[in-house]
Amino acid sequence: MKLIRRLYDWVLHWAETPYAIPALFVLSFAESSFFPVPPDVLLIALALSIPNRSLRYAFICSVASVLGGILGYAIGYFGYETIGKPIIDIYHGHSVMEQIRSYYDSYGFLGVLTAAVTPIPYKVFTISSGFFKFSFVSFVIASVIGRSLRFFLVAGLIWKFGPPIKEFIDRYFNILSYLFILLLVAGFIVLKYIL
Repeated sequence: MKLIRRLYDWVLHWAETPYAIPALFVLSFAESSFFPVPPDVLLIALALSIPNRSLRYAFICSVASVLGGILGYAIGYFGYETIGKPIIDIYHGHSVMEQIRSYYDSYGFLGVLTAAVTPIPYKVFTISSGFFKFSFVSFVIASVIGRSLRFFLVAGLIWKFGPPIKEFIDRYFNILSYLFILLLVAGFIVLKYIL
């Protein structure tokens, strides 16, 4: 836990440097395939420091995360045994991989999207998607939607409500993720059966 805490503090220190935005991009990219600290930490710090730039920071996170996710997909597709499996081993993610496969087998695109939004470590999702050879186009679309929902939710709440929302996000992040999944599924049901 001390190592994770040191990494967390190291990520936060970037918010106070002139390299904050490049650091946010690199962190979001790296977290999608191997780095353990989620970019939300730096996103929240930057958004709190300059709330009117919150949505810009969310956009940077989203783009970098999807690009990093494509790297994770390639690792799973082309280099699972040499690169992907050791990463999955670090995160004890083999059972999560099977859960992701089950989502995909049962629900197709919606399953991939669900995995992209949930608190499942995104790097496990990206590597698994490549390893199981999920449709690359579906993977990218699900990643764009899922990662954008996540980062724009965090940034949007800070933009709207300011510093008090940080504690709320920290406390209820998993519940908020599942709420968005529920709303998303309800939207698909409305589109399919009502409209």
